[in-house]
Amino acid sequence: LDWVPSSCTLPTEERPLRVAAWDALFTEILQRVSRPEPLRLRLDMRGGDGAEARVRDLADREGGCCSFFAFAVTAGPGAVVLDITVDAGHTAVLDALERRAAAVGEAR
Repeated sequence: LDWVPSSCTLPTEERPLRVAAWDALFTEILQRVSRPEPLRLRLDMRGGDGAEARVRDLADREGGCCSFFAFAVTAGPGAVVLDITVDAGHTAVLDALERRAAAVGEAR
Protein backbone atom coordinates (compact mmCIF):
# COMPACT_ATOMS: atom_id res chain seq x y z
CA LEU A 1 0.00 0.00 0.00
CA ASP A 2 2.98 2.30 -0.46
CA TRP A 3 1.14 4.03 -3.31
CA VAL A 4 -1.50 5.49 -0.97
CA PRO A 5 -0.77 9.23 -0.75
CA SER A 6 -0.46 11.08 2.54
CA SER A 7 -3.57 13.09 1.65
CA CYS A 8 -5.70 9.95 2.18
CA THR A 9 -7.51 10.29 5.51
CA LEU A 10 -8.56 6.65 5.81
CA PRO A 11 -6.96 5.28 9.00
CA THR A 12 -3.95 3.10 8.20
CA GLU A 13 -5.44 0.02 9.85
CA GLU A 14 -8.52 0.25 7.60
CA ARG A 15 -6.60 0.51 4.32
CA PRO A 16 -6.17 -3.25 3.76
CA LEU A 17 -9.93 -3.68 4.17
CA ARG A 18 -10.59 -0.99 1.56
CA VAL A 19 -8.14 -2.59 -0.86
CA ALA A 20 -9.92 -5.90 -0.27
CA ALA A 21 -13.26 -4.26 -1.12
CA TRP A 22 -11.82 -2.97 -4.41
CA ASP A 23 -10.27 -6.38 -5.13
CA ALA A 24 -13.62 -8.10 -4.55
CA LEU A 25 -15.28 -5.72 -6.98
CA PHE A 26 -12.55 -6.33 -9.56
CA THR A 27 -12.76 -10.10 -9.09
CA GLU A 28 -16.53 -10.41 -9.17
CA ILE A 29 -17.85 -7.92 -11.72
CA LEU A 30 -15.01 -6.16 -13.58
CA GLN A 31 -15.10 -6.74 -17.31
CA ARG A 32 -12.72 -4.18 -18.77
CA VAL A 33 -10.20 -1.55 -17.68
CA SER A 34 -9.38 1.37 -19.96
CA ARG A 35 -7.65 4.72 -19.74
CA PRO A 36 -9.52 7.08 -22.09
CA GLU A 37 -7.52 10.06 -20.81
CA PRO A 38 -4.32 10.37 -18.73
CA LEU A 39 -6.27 11.57 -15.69
CA ARG A 40 -9.27 9.25 -16.12
CA LEU A 41 -9.64 5.52 -15.54
CA ARG A 42 -12.73 3.68 -16.74
CA LEU A 43 -13.93 0.44 -15.20
CA ASP A 44 -16.64 -1.42 -17.14
CA MET A 45 -18.49 -3.88 -14.92
CA ARG A 46 -21.37 -6.30 -15.14
CA GLY A 47 -24.63 -4.94 -13.81
CA GLY A 48 -27.43 -6.69 -11.98
CA ASP A 49 -27.68 -8.17 -8.48
CA GLY A 50 -27.04 -4.87 -6.72
CA ALA A 51 -23.90 -4.07 -8.71
CA GLU A 52 -24.75 -0.40 -9.16
CA ALA A 53 -25.43 0.12 -5.46
CA ARG A 54 -22.23 -1.68 -4.57
CA VAL A 55 -20.14 0.43 -6.96
CA ARG A 56 -21.77 3.65 -5.74
CA ASP A 57 -21.21 2.71 -2.10
CA LEU A 58 -17.52 1.97 -2.61
CA ALA A 59 -17.03 5.15 -4.67
CA ASP A 60 -18.74 7.20 -1.94
CA ARG A 61 -16.58 5.67 0.79
CA GLU A 62 -13.42 6.21 -1.24
CA GLY A 63 -14.35 9.80 -2.04
CA GLY A 64 -14.88 10.41 1.67
CA CYS A 65 -11.25 9.74 2.54
CA CYS A 66 -9.47 10.58 -0.69
CA SER A 67 -10.82 13.90 -1.88
CA PHE A 68 -8.46 13.92 -4.87
CA PHE A 69 -10.67 11.29 -6.56
CA ALA A 70 -13.79 12.17 -8.54
CA PHE A 71 -16.16 9.31 -9.33
CA ALA A 72 -18.92 9.09 -11.91
CA VAL A 73 -21.15 6.03 -12.01
CA THR A 74 -23.26 5.32 -15.08
CA ALA A 75 -25.60 2.35 -15.11
CA GLY A 76 -27.38 0.81 -18.04
CA PRO A 77 -28.97 -2.52 -18.89
CA GLY A 78 -26.61 -5.16 -17.54
CA ALA A 79 -23.67 -2.78 -17.10
CA VAL A 80 -22.15 -0.33 -14.66
CA VAL A 81 -19.39 2.06 -15.70
CA LEU A 82 -17.20 3.75 -13.11
CA ASP A 83 -15.10 6.68 -14.30
CA ILE A 84 -12.42 7.74 -11.84
CA THR A 85 -10.56 11.00 -12.35
CA VAL A 86 -7.74 12.68 -10.46
CA ASP A 87 -5.76 15.88 -10.74
CA ALA A 88 -2.27 15.84 -12.25
CA GLY A 89 -0.69 15.57 -8.80
CA HIS A 90 -2.29 12.18 -8.18
CA THR A 91 -1.64 10.40 -11.47
CA ALA A 92 0.55 7.83 -9.70
CA VAL A 93 -2.41 6.79 -7.53
CA LEU A 94 -4.59 6.33 -10.61
CA ASP A 95 -1.78 4.35 -12.26
CA ALA A 96 -1.58 2.05 -9.23
CA LEU A 97 -5.35 1.54 -9.17
CA GLU A 98 -5.30 0.71 -12.88
CA ARG A 99 -2.49 -1.84 -12.40
CA ARG A 100 -4.32 -3.44 -9.48
CA ALA A 101 -7.64 -3.64 -11.35
CA ALA A 102 -5.95 -5.19 -14.37
CA ALA A 103 -3.94 -7.68 -12.28
CA VAL A 104 -6.86 -8.79 -10.11
CA GLY A 105 -9.20 -8.94 -13.11
CA GLU A 106 -6.76 -11.10 -15.06
CA ALA A 107 -6.17 -13.43 -12.11
CA ARG A 108 -9.80 -14.59 -11.95
